Amino acid sequence: MQPYMPDRSSTGMDPRLVGLLCYFGLCITGVIFLVWEKQSRFVKFHALQSILVSIALMVINIVLGLLPIIGWIIGIFFAPFCVILWIAMMALAMRGRWFKLPLIGEYAERQSQLF
Repeated sequence: MQPYMPDRSSTGMDPRLVGLLCYFGLCITGVIFLVWEKQSRFVKFHALQSILVSIALMVINIVLGLLPIIGWIIGIFFAPFCVILWIAMMALAMRGRWFKLPLIGEYAERQSQLF
């Protein structure tokens, strides 16, 4: 599968690098690049997906923290999953991929057309 060559970014940086940076600081850099980017749908998509994934993982983490023993047991497996997902999303963005997560990715793609 050939990587998608993203459109030019209004940030002045390579859109693939900006896509990686959207995930790097979780939802904070996602918000920054969503506001800063004016033309690249690739960057807007990754910024939105980063925001949505970060919020979803934070909510899940809070819920697991409220569950005494079961939450702790699930959390042991959930934390490494989050780290692996975070690294994978950054790597895929840097390769120029439009990797869409289930549900969140579809929503992010539709919304990136509106911004």
